[in-house]
This record gives sequence, C-alpha cells and structure tokens, in this order.
Amino acid sequence: MEQKTEGARRSLLVHRDHRRTFAENLYVYAVVSRRSKGVSIGLNLNPDKVCNFDCVYCQVDRTTPGPTRDVDLDRLRDELEEMLDRVQGGRLFDEERFRQTPAALRRLNDIAFSGDGEPTTCPMFREVVAMVAEVRRRRGLDVVKLVLITNAAQFHKPRVRQALETLVANNGEIWAKLEAGTEEYYRLIDRTTIPFRRVLDNITDLARTTPVVIQALFLRLRGEPPAQAELEAFCDRLTEIDRAGGAIKLVQVYTVARRPAEEYVGPLADAEVDAIVGLVRRRTGLEAEAFYGPS
Repeated sequence: MEQKTEGARRSLLVHRDHRRTFAENLYVYAVVSRRSKGVSIGLNLNPDKVCNFDCVYCQVDRTTPGPTRDVDLDRLRDELEEMLDRVQGGRLFDEERFRQTPAALRRLNDIAFSGDGEPTTCPMFREVVAMVAEVRRRRGLDVVKLVLITNAAQFHKPRVRQALETLVANNGEIWAKLEAGTEEYYRLIDRTTIPFRRVLDNITDLARTTPVVIQALFLRLRGEPPAQAELEAFCDRLTEIDRAGGAIKLVQVYTVARRPAEEYVGPLADAEVDAIVGLVRRRTGLEAEAFYGPS
C-alpha cells in the first residue's frame, strides 16, 4: 500500500513540474499537462521574461534577466524537431523528471505557445506560428493541436490576427485568460495597465469566428477567496460574450498549483474550485471543468 501511494505521489509531481527548461534548449520544453491530459511541447517565445501582465500568481522570477531577448527561428525549429523526435520515439520518458508519467498520458497532445511572458507580444509570433504549422504538416501530426495560451490583450492587432488564422487552420485552439468579473479585481490580480474592456472585446470578437477555451484561475488573496459578488460578475462577463455571438467551448476553472510570485497568494480548496464550476454551469449553461491545486 505504501509503495502504491508513493507511486501516485510521484505521478502527481510529474503534473506539477512545469519548468520551462529542457537540457540546453532556449525555447522548447515539455510538460505533462493536467489540462491537456498528455504531453504538451511548450514554446517559450519570451525568454527575456517580458510580459504585458504582472499576475500575482505567476511563478516567473522577473527579478533576474532571461538568457536571451530575441527568438532565433532556425534554432527554435531545430529544438522543436528534436523534441518531437524524443516524444514520438519514447526517449522523453527515459528522463528522470518524466519517468513516472502514467501510460495513459504518454501521448503527444499539443504544441503550445506558452512561456515566460505573453506569446503574442513576440515580434516574430506570426513567423513562428507559420513555421510550427509547417513542421506539424510535414510530420503528419494531424491530431496534434496547436494551442495558444494567452491573455488576449493583443488580438486586435493585424499581425496577431493573421497568426491566429494560421493557428486555427492547423487544428489550433485558443485558451484565453479571463479570471475576473470587474475592472477592480482584474487590476488587483493581473496587475496591468491594459483596460479590462479591451480583453473582453478581443475575446468576444475572436469567439464570433473561432470557439475559445476560457482559462479562469481563482485563488486565495491574503487568505481570502474571491468574493461571491466577483464570481457572479465573472459569470455575467461569460454570458455577455455568449450573447454577443462569441462561442465558448469550455471554461477551465483552476487554482494555484505551483509557487506563485507573491507569498500572500495561495490555492483554493478542491471544494471551492468545484463550487465555482457549479456556479458557472448554473449561471451560464457553459461546460466547465475543474483543475485542483496541491493536496
């Protein structure tokens, strides 16, 4: 029994290890993702750690500089090809940090644009998306998704919209961050000068043509969970998007799972996450899924 419990513990640690580093790579890494339900190959387009948000729960240490500022497209392509070889050939699971990956999760689910900052702020975002789409097509990876994990603040820019069109045309999925119902709470959690209305409008506009996944991280701030009124307002924003013709395919409700930027931030209990999922389903009629913090 003790041995089985230890195995389960190590398997859980695989999910929690989301280091954006791998060997000598500058841009490409791999994680076993609880939300992807498999292996996700991550592309870090912000190795300089620059971001247009400064979320209280972010685990990126922005007090120290990143290893490089620019994105070398050729090197990124080489790192991606090598990582795909590792995953598809099974060699990834020979690595110490991946050895405890359960058999059911030893599948490549997606290639995700997710790094130490907002991917769409990368000056070469459009070129990188086109390159990754070409690699995916050439390798015949039709079932592998391209996933953009984003705060949606750049969707109104033409170069970004062009990149999103390429992404969607290649089994792409857009996971847009929305974790507030009011401007005040949005600024408290996401700590940005970008207006909340811009984020809402950008998500709504995109969702009229492309169904989006909403990422909603809720947490304890100085020991307190989000107020019920804030959660109700969050549901109101989801309903606004839906009524404006925006398609939301899923709401991912999750909480802090790794060490956050600020020490006054903590995870919600499983029951609190479940309660938010229930509220979203009742108030909006949308599908919602729970992802929990550390036990």
